[in-house]
Amino acid sequence: DLRNALSTEMIVELSQAFVEMEANELVKVIILKAAGTVFCSGIDLYKMKEMQGQPWGVNLQDAKQLEHLYRTIYTLKKVVIAQVQGHALAGGCGMATIADFCFAVPEAKFGYPEVKMGFVPSIVALFLKRKIGGKARPLLLSGDSISAEKAVNIGMIYELVEADKIEERTWEYAQHLCHTNSPQAMALTKQLLFRIQNMNFGEAF
Repeated sequence: DLRNALSTEMIVELSQAFVEMEANELVKVIILKAAGTVFCSGIDLYKMKEMQGQPWGVNLQDAKQLEHLYRTIYTLKKVVIAQVQGHALAGGCGMATIADFCFAVPEAKFGYPEVKMGFVPSIVALFLKRKIGGKARPLLLSGDSISAEKAVNIGMIYELVEADKIEERTWEYAQHLCHTNSPQAMALTKQLLFRIQNMNFGEAF
């Protein structure tokens, strides 16, 4: 009913699930997907309204939980694939674009509407800027949604797949990675990419 809005409970449980899968030696690739017609509408707005009356420290702790989830996905040793069957907005867009690969249906919309609601997209901005560079600025400042096709063109997501084939395609690609790639090499490559992005050439080399 809330379009997979990110409640505090869901954020904590997702973080725990990713950590558990990372520790599971039988897992090579993780697929993140959702039920219903929307991938994720972002933070639960009812929760946000409640938080406005809470002390600053409570709000900070809530933000730290979301930051922890994003950081967990971004730095996880296992490859993460997002299967986006519908709109991915705000915090949901963050999860979709932080994943190593994102397969989405052409009808999906992607966007960060925080500024339209009087919020600053501080956490997602850090990760989005790292992924698409200067193209993040108009997206975050306008708060407007973009089509899945444009999201592919600017490097936010990996591939468009028709709705009736997205489940099969995502699973097929996950199996491809499992059967053709070394899990240790993929883990070290993720670590390498994370470490070199803020280094100068000499340090990175």
